[in-house]
Amino acid sequence: MQTLLLWLFYISSFYAFIPGMISRIFGYRVFRKGTGRNEFALTFDDGPDPRFTPLLLDLLKKYDAKATFFVVGSNAERYPELIQRIHEEGHLIGIHNYVHKTNWLMRPATVRRQIQRTNDIIYNIIGERSTYYRPPWGIVNLFDISKRRQVEIVLWSVMFGDWREKLGAQRLTEKMLARLNPGEVMLLHDSGTTLGADPDAPENMLLALELTLQEAQRRGLRSIRVDDMIKMAEQSPIRRLSFGKRVLVGLWLAWEQVFQALFQLKTINPVDPFMHYRMRKYHGEPVELGDGTLLSKGDKIIELHIDNRQLFELGIHSRSSAQLAIRMIRRMEKGLPMLAEVIAKDVNLAQAKALYGVSMINRGPEKFGFSVHDLPDGIFARSTKFYLKILLSVIHPDGGARLKERSEVLVPKLILMPVSELLKKMNQQLPHDERSVRKHKPQQEEALSLNDSRTEVELPGATVTN
Repeated sequence: MQTLLLWLFYISSFYAFIPGMISRIFGYRVFRKGTGRNEFALTFDDGPDPRFTPLLLDLLKKYDAKATFFVVGSNAERYPELIQRIHEEGHLIGIHNYVHKTNWLMRPATVRRQIQRTNDIIYNIIGERSTYYRPPWGIVNLFDISKRRQVEIVLWSVMFGDWREKLGAQRLTEKMLARLNPGEVMLLHDSGTTLGADPDAPENMLLALELTLQEAQRRGLRSIRVDDMIKMAEQSPIRRLSFGKRVLVGLWLAWEQVFQALFQLKTINPVDPFMHYRMRKYHGEPVELGDGTLLSKGDKIIELHIDNRQLFELGIHSRSSAQLAIRMIRRMEKGLPMLAEVIAKDVNLAQAKALYGVSMINRGPEKFGFSVHDLPDGIFARSTKFYLKILLSVIHPDGGARLKERSEVLVPKLILMPVSELLKKMNQQLPHDERSVRKHKPQQEEALSLNDSRTEVELPGATVTN
């Protein structure tokens, strides 16, 4: 009996658990995240539902948003008028099996019949067949990913647990706004009748969705259909990367999330998360700052970090080094005044002596008011140089060729600026606990010349070279 159970475990792992993990973690033979710059995708499972789907369609029409509905075949069969309306209002209809049952518990032939039966129902209603399929709970088996069976398997990049009523509309809204970013494929539910769902949970979803759509309009973001997002992804420059580079990018972006959580980085502008920071103590050798003051061990500093995902997006969509440099300069010109404003409102941050960053430096930060210093030789310097060279080979338009062309200048450097200097440049005042505030005379920011195509540009926490 024990041997039989062990064999059942092996077979089920090979048939279902392992393929499911591979598809979810590595995205193997499934679509789960796009590459849009201003687009995200709303997807809804388990409908159509006579109570909530009409309200959802009214809401989507109000904000001119397009979505994808992965319908349960038995529900589509019961409410054909809703399927017709979804289609007429320009949304995409996908397949979610005839009954909401996991593929782990069904044979391959049974899964095929579930998909075909649902597809036939959709065709009989709207005259078109669907080529997009989302297995219930996103669970695939070995045969689901071994061949596509003329359908595209669509999962998601983020889900919110909106099938639970106790989550509440406010908490759901917070979770949705936190993940409202280009390229996201959001999973929501327009029915509460499936196993494990709360019947009234979609009420919270509708409230949260309206607030999310309002914020999306404010940010210039729009929801598009999954098929349109897939087309955009296929045309993305990321497709030109080798498999090895795509793996490297995936690991790099995953490390970004771990790093931000581990060191509790804060974002200067959550709406446009380009620059992050944290306050810590300086642990290096004494360094003289640009204003003549000395930065010593134990002094408080504000450490800057450029967002890896944003950096990669800038690099991959730039046609040349010059274009990438200009884009980086513009982002820094936008970010530094915001940082100054954050510091001016925070007494604790204002106690920091300097802004701090490490970069593969050449020329450029001085134009923002930073001073450039050699990084003392050691394990940190060598590991940083290795890491930043890999980063450069990924994000730079010229890739690894740049490493060979100018390898002698690829040396990590410290870039520092007194906090008081940043506030002075941005016409901000040092915060005080008292009402009296010391005023600083505004200092005009030095203009940046972008006419020289050979200008070397390096910015805090990033490598941008020409």
